[in-house]
Order: sequence, then structure tokens, then C-alpha cells
Amino acid sequence: MTVRPIRIYGDPVLRTPADPVTAFDATLREIVRDLEDTVREPGRAGVAGPQIGVSLRVFSYNVGGEVGHMINPVLSDFEGEQEDEEGCLSLPGLGYSTKRSMSVTASGFDQHGEPLVIRGTEFLARALQHETDHLDGRLYIDTLTGDVRRQALRELRRVVPRR
Repeated sequence: MTVRPIRIYGDPVLRTPADPVTAFDATLREIVRDLEDTVREPGRAGVAGPQIGVSLRVFSYNVGGEVGHMINPVLSDFEGEQEDEEGCLSLPGLGYSTKRSMSVTASGFDQHGEPLVIRGTEFLARALQHETDHLDGRLYIDTLTGDVRRQALRELRRVVPRR
């Protein structure tokens, strides 16, 4: 079991779009195992490759006791809207009300290259969107606007040490 350390805001890997996975090999399966071990830690709902320093389009999730992963996800079928507090392991101690779609379909592959489709609603939809954003070099604070965004950035400068 390998629980990897989480990269914190300011690490360039978090702002760089991840590369598509092209080899479904033993190295990828080891990354998936590490992601799933890392997301099993208490209080974690998702971990993306960049958050453990791996710039590949792969993430794990842990929602409702179900742990899984997806490789090269593409989101579609966005429906409805939800707004709830969202946090991020790479932005420790922060949480802000964030709008997301109420339901979404994620299409991609499992660690063996087999097609995988996950239809998520509510919290799973939020997790799928949040983790896919990580793979695109985006953080949830990028979706915030106005005074809430300014407050989040001020708080971020206060709680995250400068590199």
C-alpha cells in the first residue's frame, strides 16, 4: 500500500494540463493502485494524477464507500445545477460554495484499457467534475467569481506557504 503525498497549491504540476494515457501497462496499474490507496485516507473523495505529481489523465474517487478510477475522462450530458461547499486536498483548509452540474457522464477507460462509463449525480457528479478539472490544470477556486473569489485568494495566500 502506497499513500502518496499531495501536491499543494503553487506546485506547477497542478496548473499544467495532464498528458493523455497512451500505455495501459504495469506502470499505469501501479499509479492507479497508488491513487486508490491515497484516496482511501479518511476525508478524501478524489485524487487526480497531478495531485501526486503524475502528469497523466487519471484520477481515483471514493464516494459513498465506492473506490474507483478513470483514465482519459471526457465529461458529457451535464444536467441541472447544484451549489455546495467544495474543498481540495491541494488547497488545505479552504472550502467555498461552488456551482457544479447536478449530474454528468464521465467516459474513459479502466486501468486495463477497457471502456468505462460512469453516470454521476449529486456528490459523485461533483467529484467527477472536480477531478477532471485537475487533469485540465484547473482548480475549483478558478470557478469562483466576485467577492468570493477575492476572499478565497486572500485566504489562500494566508494559509499556503510561499514556495
